[in-house]
Amino acid sequence: MRVPRLVGLMAIDARREAERHGVLLAAPDRPDFPRTVVDHVVRQYPPPGVEVPRDAVVTVWFDFGRGEGGGGVREPRLPRPGGGGMERELDEPGDPYLAVR
Repeated sequence: MRVPRLVGLMAIDARREAERHGVLLAAPDRPDFPRTVVDHVVRQYPPPGVEVPRDAVVTVWFDFGRGEGGGGVREPRLPRPGGGGMERELDEPGDPYLAVR
């Protein structure tokens, strides 16, 4: 069996994926792991793709360790949105009352 990639999955999805691949999960930072649903896996050991025996334990973490960051997901936003948008619809800035006089 190969360890599935669990990082990024919600707890409920990580449990399903582990079951589908024949491995067990442990979460040392979540004593209530069986009831954890929407928290996302941020680390796992062994890493994805490693060959393990059936029913091997894969450890997952839902919190970053001390000094590991945790600044959130940094995904690329490509392609970048074009300029303009609402600004294209506006007139040049200025005092609207100057034109009324």
